[in-house]
Amino acid sequence: MAQEIELKFIVQQDAVPALRALLDTLGGEHQPPRQLHNTYYETADTQLRRHDMGLRVRGDNGRYEMTIKTAGRVVGGLHQRPEYNVPLESEALDLARFPAEIWPEGMDVAALQQAVQPLFSTDFLREKWVVTHGESQIEIGLDQGEVKSGDLSEPLCEMELELLSGTTADLLKLARQLVAQPGIRQGSLSKAARGYHLAQGNAPRQRKPLGILKLKPKATVEQALEASLEMALAHWQYHEELWVRGMDEAKADVVNAIGLVRHALMLFGGIVPRKASTHLRDLLTHFDVSLTQGLPAENLAYSAESGITKLALTDWLISRRWQPYLDEKAQAKIADSFKRFADTHLSRHAAELRNAFERPLGDKYRDQLPRLARETDALRLLAGVYDDAVSAPWLENWEGLRHAIETRQRIEIEHYRNEAISQAPFWRHSGKR
Repeated sequence: MAQEIELKFIVQQDAVPALRALLDTLGGEHQPPRQLHNTYYETADTQLRRHDMGLRVRGDNGRYEMTIKTAGRVVGGLHQRPEYNVPLESEALDLARFPAEIWPEGMDVAALQQAVQPLFSTDFLREKWVVTHGESQIEIGLDQGEVKSGDLSEPLCEMELELLSGTTADLLKLARQLVAQPGIRQGSLSKAARGYHLAQGNAPRQRKPLGILKLKPKATVEQALEASLEMALAHWQYHEELWVRGMDEAKADVVNAIGLVRHALMLFGGIVPRKASTHLRDLLTHFDVSLTQGLPAENLAYSAESGITKLALTDWLISRRWQPYLDEKAQAKIADSFKRFADTHLSRHAAELRNAFERPLGDKYRDQLPRLARETDALRLLAGVYDDAVSAPWLENWEGLRHAIETRQRIEIEHYRNEAISQAPFWRHSGKR
C-alpha cells in the first residue's frame, strides 16, 4: 500500500510546448513519452463508486498492473488517498491478490470479481520528469490523449505532480513555480471522474446551489474551518469547469464561492487573526477585480493569477497556515466544540439580519446585498449542526430575499422580508427557546 499524494492540473493544448520547456529546466531525470492504456472497472450498480473506490488495470508496453484506490481526501486538486498496486501477467483482473483488509466489511470479493466489467478507458502518452525539490522527490507527468466510454470521448491534456518521497510542502512549492506559467488550471476532476461521467451518458453538468455545511458529530471549530474552505474551493472549481465549458451563468457561482471563502475567514476571525490570511485575502481581492473585467472564461481560468490564487488557498488549507498565529487561548478555542460555537454565532448573525431588515427599506435594498450575502453564508456554515428539516427552511427565506433583491422583484422582496424576520430560531441559547 502507498499513500498517493498528487496535485492535478489541466493544461491548454497550445501551452504544452512552453510547459515542456519549463519542465526541462528543472534538472531532473526525463523519460520520453510512452503510451499507456488504462481500463477502469465497475459493477452495474456502481458498488465500487459507492464505497469511494476506483479499480483499473494499466497496460504499459506489455506489462500490466492492477490498482485500486480507496477513500481519501481531495482539496483543490490535491489528492491524498491510499493506493494499492499489484503486478499482473496479463490484463485479466485478479482481485484476490489485493490484501483482504482493504475491502469494506461484508464485501464478497469473489462475487465482486464476477460482477465487475470494463466501464471506460484512458489512452494517453505520458512524458515524465523526476525532480528533486527541497528535500523531496517529485514525479511530474504530462499526459495527452483521451478518456473514452463506448462511442463517447473527451480529450485529455493534464499534468500531475506526485510526491514520491518527502513533504507535501515541497510539492506545493514546486506547484507555485509551475502555475506562474499561463495555460495551466488547477483541476479537481480526475480521469476516473471524467470517465464515469462519460459512462453515464455525458449529460451536461448542472450548476449546484451552495448547500448547508455538514460535519461529523462532535466536530471541532478547526475541523469546521477546514470543511468550510474545502466546501468553497470545491464549489469554485466545479463551476469554473462549467464556465470554461461554455456555461456563462456559472461565473456567478465562481463569484459566490470566492465570497464564501471570504465570509468563512470572517466567521472564524475571532479565533484566527487577520494577519494569518493577509496574503490569501489580497490574492482573492485582486482576482475578484479580474472577474469583473469581462475576460473570457478560458483567459481567466488558465491565467497565472487564477492558478496562484487557487493554489494559495489549497496551500493555506493543507498546510494549516493559521496554526503559527494562534496563541494558547486561541488554540483552546479552535479545539473546542463547533456545536457550541455555532449556537453562539447563529444568534449573532441572525440578529444582524433582523436589525438590517426589520423595516421596509424602499429603494435601499440593494445597498444591503453585501451584508445579506455575508450573513447568509455565515448561517449556511453554522446551521448544519441541526437537522435540515428545521435549518433549511429558515435559511431559504433569507436566500429568497437575496434573490428577490438581486432580480428587483418588489412584491417578492416584502414577502420574503416578512417571512424571514418573523421566523422563530431553531437553535439553542437563542433567548427564545
